[in-house]
Amino acid sequence: MIPALRALARAAMAARPVPLADVQARAELRTRFGHSYLVPVELFTAFAAELTDRRRPGGPFAVLCVNGRRWFRYRSVHYDTPDLRFFHDHREGDRPGYLIRERRYEDTGQRQFEIKLTGRRGETVKHRQPLLPGAPALGPAARGFLSSVLDRSYGIAAPTDLGLALETEYTRTTFVADGQRITCDAALHCRDLTTGRTVRADGGLVLVETRTSGHLTEADRLLHGYGVPAAQFTKYCGGLAALRPDLAHGPWRRAVHTVFPPASPRTRPL
Repeated sequence: MIPALRALARAAMAARPVPLADVQARAELRTRFGHSYLVPVELFTAFAAELTDRRRPGGPFAVLCVNGRRWFRYRSVHYDTPDLRFFHDHREGDRPGYLIRERRYEDTGQRQFEIKLTGRRGETVKHRQPLLPGAPALGPAARGFLSSVLDRSYGIAAPTDLGLALETEYTRTTFVADGQRITCDAALHCRDLTTGRTVRADGGLVLVETRTSGHLTEADRLLHGYGVPAAQFTKYCGGLAALRPDLAHGPWRRAVHTVFPPASPRTRPL
């Protein structure tokens, strides 16, 4: 087991488990502000121990538990236009901005079609719709949902030339307190769905994202205290930039090199 996965599992087992319904009631946060952090495993272990300490004022953070599992395998397929409009808009901070993906929960087989919008204040607004088994991710139902969301939110038409761009896989543990949710990801693996090239994240890093309806949370302050700054990194843009060197410039260049240590991406048949 790679170090980041081991640290994730130990942190999850040390926390009080709560079901999905409790997480949704305490911190569903479909509209939220968030920050991303690239946390070395040694610091992550100390950070998680503070969050889940039963002596913590206000009570400890709990961990999402479903059918006895406290960490879960995720697979996401990201879609973009042939000229990577979503990638470039996100990199440049253009508004309105949005990303489209299919998320698969590997441990349960559930699938969701998701649209992540960027609001006027920089907040993320997520819209999602379940996908039936065997249904195409970009079938009529999903495209109708996409058109409705974009028209209602931005007053724009949905692109008609969407195609496969990037697949990401990782393992996630989620910690929750009232109004706060923290996702912790390890073993990130990205595959360019155009070229078949793949890249793996540093096994000594945990990707931490804080989520709240406000701004800085207790988790943000803890990480800042450990000397870990917020990073400009998303799995879609970071993974694609690591796999396509011509896209690597931009505000997240340093973060991409941290997550994906310099090495030649491997090529595999699609």
